[in-house]
Order: sequence, then C-alpha cells, then structure tokens
Amino acid sequence: MAIFKVNGCRAAPTHVRFNLLSLFSPPPVKSARASLNWGALASAALFFTSVTLTPAAQAQVRHGVIRDTEIEALLKDYANPIFNAAGIAKGSIKIALIDDRSFNAFVTTGRRMFVNIGALMESKSPNEIIGVIAHEAGHIAGGHLTLQRERAGMAQIMATAGMVLGAGAMVAGSGNRSMNAGNGGMGIMLGAQELAARAMLSYQRGEEQAADRAAIKYLAATNQSPKGLVDTFKRLSDDQMFKLDGVDPYLMSHPAPQDRIASLEQLASSSSAYAAKDQASLVARHEMMRAKLYGFAAKSEEVARRYPQSDMSLPARYARAIVNYRYKKTPEALAQIDELLRAQPANPYFWELKGQVLLEFGQAREAVSALRRASSAVPEAGLIRGLLGRALIASGDRTLVDEGIRELTNASQREPDDIENWRQLAIAYNQKDNIGMAEFSAAQEAMLLGDMQSAVNHAAKAKGLLPAGSPAALKADDILNYRKPKSN
Repeated sequence: MAIFKVNGCRAAPTHVRFNLLSLFSPPPVKSARASLNWGALASAALFFTSVTLTPAAQAQVRHGVIRDTEIEALLKDYANPIFNAAGIAKGSIKIALIDDRSFNAFVTTGRRMFVNIGALMESKSPNEIIGVIAHEAGHIAGGHLTLQRERAGMAQIMATAGMVLGAGAMVAGSGNRSMNAGNGGMGIMLGAQELAARAMLSYQRGEEQAADRAAIKYLAATNQSPKGLVDTFKRLSDDQMFKLDGVDPYLMSHPAPQDRIASLEQLASSSSAYAAKDQASLVARHEMMRAKLYGFAAKSEEVARRYPQSDMSLPARYARAIVNYRYKKTPEALAQIDELLRAQPANPYFWELKGQVLLEFGQAREAVSALRRASSAVPEAGLIRGLLGRALIASGDRTLVDEGIRELTNASQREPDDIENWRQLAIAYNQKDNIGMAEFSAAQEAMLLGDMQSAVNHAAKAKGLLPAGSPAALKADDILNYRKPKSN
C-alpha cells in the first residue's frame, strides 16, 4: 500500500505496545509551552531523543503509526550500516513512522525506534536522518533502556525513603502546638523527591552525551559525515531555544543546547569522514520520500507552495499526483501517475500508487494489473501483496479468489498485525464456502481489534470446523486459551 495510518487504539498493532517508564511528577517548569504537549520533565528536553516514553512521545504514538513500503525500505537502507557498526543484530530493531509533524525521534523498550514524519519532511539530506538514527543506535547499543529501568528503581527507592523519613518527622512533630510543626517533615519528603528526580535526569543527560559520541563513531565507521547531525541540532536549537528560557538546567533530561552543540562540533570536525557526501541515489530517494510525505500529510496549499506547477522534477510531480488522489481528483491523479511511469516504468511504488488509486475508486480489475507489477518487483513487501490480494478479491472475478487468498495469506505472514488482510481473507474464504477458515480469519481480525469476546466466538466455531491438528485449528485453540497479561 502506498501510505496509510494505523490508529494506535483500534488497530492495536504490536509495534505500539510497549511498557511506559513512568517516574515522577515534579513541579511544572514555568517556561514550558502547552502547545508542545510535553510533561514537566519532557518540556526541558530540547532534542529528538526520549529513551523513556515521555508524555510527548505517548501523544505522538496516539497520533498513529504510518506504514509505507517505500519509506520503510529507505530507512532500512539508512539504518543497516549504522546498526552493523553499532553491533546491533540485523533485523532486531523495528523502525516505525509516527504521524506527527514535529521533528523528533525516540527509542523505547522492546527495541523499537520511532521517527516522526516531521523529521523526515524537514530533513534537508539523508545525512541528517542517518545522524538521528546513529544517535538512537547509541542509546540501544549502550544499553540505556535497561540502565534507565535500573536507575528509575534506584530513584524511586530514594524518593520512598525520603517520604518515610519525612512522614516520621511529621508524626514526631504532631504533638507540638506550633503552627510550623511538621513542616520539617514535609520538607524532607519534597526534598527527597526532588533529589531523586534530579539524579535520574543527571543519568539521562549523561546518556545523551554518550549517544552523541557513539553516533559520531558509527558515522565515521561507515564513512558518513557527522555534519548532518550537527546541522540538525543547530536548527532545533535555533527553533526552540526560547522555550528553554528560565529552565533549571538540572531539570533538563538533555544537555544544555549550546554546550551540546559545541561538544558535537568538536567531535564532528575531527572525524575523518567529515567531508563525505551522501550517495546521489540516496539523495534522490530522500527527495521522493519527502515529496510523498508532503503529498499525503500536508494541505494542498502547502504542497502547492512547496511544489509549484512550474517545478517539473520527479518529486514535485509525485507530490502533486498524491494530492490529487487525496482530494478525489481521480482522472488528474491517474494521468500524473502515468507520466511518472513513463519516466520510470520499473518503479514499483508508482505502480503501487496507481493500483491503490484504482482500487479505492472502484476499478479493482484494473488495479490488479498495476499491483501485480508492483508486487513482482518487491515480492518481499507484505503491504503491497496485501493490497494486491484485496484487489483480486474485490475484482468480482471468482477465478481470481484463490490467487487472492494466496496473496493475502502471504501478506498476513509478513504483516501479521494488518487487520484488513484478515478481514479480506474472511470474505474470500466465505466466497469459497470454506467457513472454518473464514471463522478463523474473523477471529484473528477480532483479536487484533481487541474484541476478545468476538475472537473467542469465531475461534470456537473455527475449531469445530477445521481439521484437528491443522495449523489454523491449533492457532484457533491458542486464541481460545489466550489470557491477557495482568497489568501492574
């Protein structure tokens, strides 16, 4: 599929299920701006990393996860050399796109890396995003996620001990008739909590500096310039410096911007790869990615300003075609996509976009041909194979149902959290009068939607109809025996 949004609550994909590391609620920082949707600690975190999931990061994930084969493939090509240099096993880190226009990226527990689409849209070069990924890889390779959990536990112990001592002091002073009796105990309690918070933030600032140094090291090891990373920090500092006016530096989870940039510049300038340039092929793909995101995420007026009609570059034409599709100008969109295909007839993502437009506007038969071209070029892309399967089922041609089931089954194996694949499989198996598999597919769909009662009902019916011991029957049994983990 070209690009779509997975809503965190309804779709409940596993890649947005992770533990939240909630620490304290210290007094709000007066200079924090409400428009940032940041909590007190996060309001002081200027740059793009949140090792624990801050309120800002939580809000971003709630915005939804974006899935797109073309963009994910590019980010994978950006990340693989960095991960290899960092000693991170290939395929062990999932990179997800967050539907948020702010410039941010963060890692969480569960070895997940999240990148806001705003970071991709605003980045001027591949090098900037590669630098961001290198920084996040520094957190992962440095074990900061695990260390933060341990330190959070230590900080909590500090705060709890202080509260116990403070409570004791308050009780001891309760017999005193003075109006100030017990104030000392309250001071001990509040002081302990503040010390615990400051200790935790000090750890985080140290980890940020360690991740910066690691990023420079990984970039040098892959012969990539650290300049993009420095430029990104400078731009963010210029854009948001005023938001930190008056913030206590000891209540910041990241190093002070000026100090951090000075340190980075010194490290970057000494790198042997400082003068290295991005590969031309990556620059071209980067610009296509940005155009695609603007086409899907920005208003038509913004796209028109950024990619005016006088701009006949491939990215500009890509963005305009997508905008016309979004605004249901189907003939114009298809004509522009055909122009793109004449320029690059082997581009699978142009074929994918054409297939998506045709399918969504009721031309499923025509969509099949385009999506077959796309899928044959990138057979490992589960999103595209799922879209092809849906087109085959929607075509109304019963001779294509078996092929549709094969494509949807392949797609569901590659993308097990894609709800629509299971929904379409249920439809397809019903058309084939295979009610057992239809019920099993409906059970999988209901489970992903979080409707466990429906999932159990469908799974029970499936188990009664499927051959005993078959893979689907065993999975239906798993659903029947599933118990949601207890929340702490």
